[in-house]
Amino acid sequence: MNIGLTLIAQALAFAGLIWIIATKIWPPLLSAIEERQKKIAEGLAAADNSQKALAQAQQSADAAMREARGKANEIIDQAHQRASQIIEQARTEALAEAVRAKELAQAEIATAATRAREDLRRQVAVLAVAGAERLLRREVDASAHKALLDELAAEI
Repeated sequence: MNIGLTLIAQALAFAGLIWIIATKIWPPLLSAIEERQKKIAEGLAAADNSQKALAQAQQSADAAMREARGKANEIIDQAHQRASQIIEQARTEALAEAVRAKELAQAEIATAATRAREDLRRQVAVLAVAGAERLLRREVDASAHKALLDELAAEI
């Protein structure tokens, strides 16, 4: 065989191989590569969007935490104010109760003093009658005795 014929046959086989590769293998391979590149680009875009969404979610979570802390502090302040009001109200009620108890005690003291004076007047009247009886050496009857005691009590 001849080198020229072998070379031509190899060239024709090579050309046929190139034509088969260019028409049958290369287009599906390119479409697969392009599809893979699109998926990679979409994945990168999705990752970027996810990072942005994560950052926004973190910011909104931080904002919600700040708002919740603010509300919690406000509620705590209101609770402290209410506690102060309750303490002040209890203090006022205790003072009012103490004043009422003092007035009641003073009224009881005045009543007891009045009773003691009346009792003392009766005792003085009894002593006066006893002294008068000794002087007169006679006993006064009960109705006269009562009238005399009432008269002495009225004078005293």
